[in-house]
Amino acid sequence: MSEDVTALLKRAYQDEHETVMNYMTNSIVLDGVRAEEIKESLKTDIQEELTHAEQLGNRLKQLDEKPPGSAEFKARQHDLQSPEDSTDVLSVINGVLTAEEDAIETYRALIDAAEAANDPVTEDLAVTILADEEAHRTEFRGFKKEYDRE
Repeated sequence: MSEDVTALLKRAYQDEHETVMNYMTNSIVLDGVRAEEIKESLKTDIQEELTHAEQLGNRLKQLDEKPPGSAEFKARQHDLQSPEDSTDVLSVINGVLTAEEDAIETYRALIDAAEAANDPVTEDLAVTILADEEAHRTEFRGFKKEYDRE
């Protein structure tokens, strides 16, 4: 199996877990009436991101690899950390958009690597998850538009 494919699967697996942690934290930390819709969206997305991680971990196992554990974890989502001001919803929206763009980039790279490695199963998984990430990005772009009008 291609080292590029397994490296990207492991990166995506870790990124999904980091996203879950940050979405959960922000869904707890945000305050205010304007934060409620964002908090609900984050809570809904947590389960989807966990499912992605599980799918990626299972694919690694099928390729005789193991998903990385916490000792191998490297935080990368600096823009998605909870804001100092718990009513700063826009910073969370921007952080989500940055994380989704990064995820989209990773899944596109995984699709290319899987295609080059003649691994249609991984390619199909990456295409499916990519569609979910693009849908998340679209939802949060809509939230951002509302804030940009003000």
